[in-house]
Amino acid sequence: MNKRILLGITLILGVCNLSSQTIIPIHTDRTSLIFSVEPDSTLSFQYYGNKIQDCSYFIGKQTYRRSDYGTDPLAYPTAGGRFFNEPALSVVFPDGDLNTELKYIGHKDSIIVPNEVYQTTINLVDKKQKLNVSLVFKSYCENDIFTASTIIENLNKKDIRLTRFYSSFLPVKANRYYLNTFYGAWAQEMNMEQSLLTHGIKSIESKKGVRTTHTENPSFMLALDEPLQEETGCVIAGALAWSGNYKINFQLDEFNLLSISSGINPYLSDYKLGHKERFVTPEMIYTYSDKGAGQASRNLHDYARKYVVYDTPHELPTLLNSWEGAYFDFDENVIKKMIDDAAEIGLEMFVLDDGWFGNKYPRNSSKQGLGDWQVTQSKLPNGIGALVDYATQKGLKFGLWIEPEMVNPQSELAEKHPEWIVKAKGRKITTMRNQWLLDLSNPEVQDFIVETFKRIMSENPNIAYIKWDANRHVESVGSDYLSVDKQSHFWIDYTKGLYNVYSRIRSLYPHLLMQACSSGGGRVDYGALKYHQEVWTSDNTDALSRIFIQYGTNMIYPASVTGSHVSATPNHQTGNQTSLKFRFDVAMGGRLGMELQPQALKPSELTFARNAISQYKTLVRPLVFKGDLYRLLSPYEEHGFCAYMYTSKNKSTAITYVYNLKYQGRTHFPQIKLSGLSPQKKYKVKEINTMDEKSVFWGNNQTFSGEYLMNEGMNIKLTQCNSSAVFYLEEVNQ
Repeated sequence: MNKRILLGITLILGVCNLSSQTIIPIHTDRTSLIFSVEPDSTLSFQYYGNKIQDCSYFIGKQTYRRSDYGTDPLAYPTAGGRFFNEPALSVVFPDGDLNTELKYIGHKDSIIVPNEVYQTTINLVDKKQKLNVSLVFKSYCENDIFTASTIIENLNKKDIRLTRFYSSFLPVKANRYYLNTFYGAWAQEMNMEQSLLTHGIKSIESKKGVRTTHTENPSFMLALDEPLQEETGCVIAGALAWSGNYKINFQLDEFNLLSISSGINPYLSDYKLGHKERFVTPEMIYTYSDKGAGQASRNLHDYARKYVVYDTPHELPTLLNSWEGAYFDFDENVIKKMIDDAAEIGLEMFVLDDGWFGNKYPRNSSKQGLGDWQVTQSKLPNGIGALVDYATQKGLKFGLWIEPEMVNPQSELAEKHPEWIVKAKGRKITTMRNQWLLDLSNPEVQDFIVETFKRIMSENPNIAYIKWDANRHVESVGSDYLSVDKQSHFWIDYTKGLYNVYSRIRSLYPHLLMQACSSGGGRVDYGALKYHQEVWTSDNTDALSRIFIQYGTNMIYPASVTGSHVSATPNHQTGNQTSLKFRFDVAMGGRLGMELQPQALKPSELTFARNAISQYKTLVRPLVFKGDLYRLLSPYEEHGFCAYMYTSKNKSTAITYVYNLKYQGRTHFPQIKLSGLSPQKKYKVKEINTMDEKSVFWGNNQTFSGEYLMNEGMNIKLTQCNSSAVFYLEEVNQ
């Protein structure tokens, strides 16, 4: 019988009921998540790791833990009973009761996508209060992904108040725990750091409301027993699908048990539920790998491309963005010339960035006009439509920048609707980048954004791409729309309002390409990716910085969603001076674009750019968008190199990138052992993106076995700081 059919039968049966204990197993192709129902109806956690098909051995399992030292690992612990660590749920009931004690009443297994996706819903109720809690687990079989979310329903006649409401709770047992997280700032996103967890609580969190992933990202890789390795060792990777405030706690207790609680940040977010109202948490995504960080990343990437990222089958077009080439200083002739240049070098789309709107307050700087979405007549007398038509005549798609969640104080919108501004009554409204935040908890604001979007698209129906920006976070929080007793709902309702806007726009424009930009990498999360085809990885387009930013980003998120641009050097973010080749070699690791003034390039550079873009479209892009990522050398190691590769699913082609980040002298040459190839196959190795006919590899244009390339590897003459090489591998029959 087909193993997927067997798996479906297992999930539909979904239970091992021996003696007085019930076991609830949930499986993917290679992993298992196992719970048990105790004789007193408590739902306990038993196991997460490599697949255990026969669950009967968990019957009667003992931990030797004394009951007066708290409970054995629970599936979803609450503030109440004998549990004393960080709870997943805490509730204040109408009678003032602060305790919640959940008991199991049943579960249901269902098939979402036959042979691919299954769902298990475990239903719990409080032993005293009228409260229902449902734990919802989805298993993505081939990708070894579990997602967890929670539904909380109030059946009391009066309101209850939720003070914690995490999506999931996962106990982990190992000897040591090495937590790998991502940190940074604007223009420095997704740097990696590893720490050995000690007893107590470490949290990853954001309290910014908007642009929540600049400084930390709601994702992690947890290496068990040994520090994180690329292709060996046990790893649990997690990511939260939420674009608002989040919190992921790692609590190591006196039993050396690590408990991971993750979800919406409860900071200033007490949430009232009325009679029969439900609160649904965002999904927490988990994968387990016994083959190191590399396999965990590949699991997440395949899952994201197939089930999360909006409209994933597309290979996104290469593009020229106007921002770093023109900023606010342009007119119709400047933009048309940039469109000419983009077409000449083989790009597929032109994107007009900030500065195209406002008439009473023309958008000639960041100080005014934001919120007034009329075309600036003095700059573009023939409107956006003339530029769209011009680009179309040149064979290009056309994209447009908007920032609909924000408003300048100096704007017609702010003058007309002061009640739409996020502000605390009686307190000064703080500005950031000269702008305020619109209150998306207010349905009128949501309607305004949707109607504005519809008007822009109706006036310019051939717009193919929208860059959706958000250049500030929440400060001095307050809502004129929310009632006094629900001001704490703002942090959650803003994000729900944003998702409602996204959803409505997607129903109207299902094929529109959309990028989630939030001052660069401020919305790099799985919640945003449900509505976008890509994210703007960082406002920092400096190639040296981008090596680290993209390396960290692609630990969790696939390269197919990471916009990466070639800009001028030095640009306004850094003073680094790098060659055009180095900049292209870095940008070709994601969705390739350019963000400069093509007129500033020399004829030889334009020729190189034209060839590089052509090679990207024909050789590189299919692998970046659909291939498997293998990291070969980390930029965080002292050797000063970075190398990684993408391999096609059938292992017939691959692309390998090598970057030298420091001067190596005359004696140090990198030895790059490739990965993800077929040992039996033969591959022709060809260096691409060269400035001349010289190659840094003695074996260029020669054929090697996969066995040789993965064991002996390629020794490359790459000694200069900020130098690079890209190799295309293609299977040959001999």
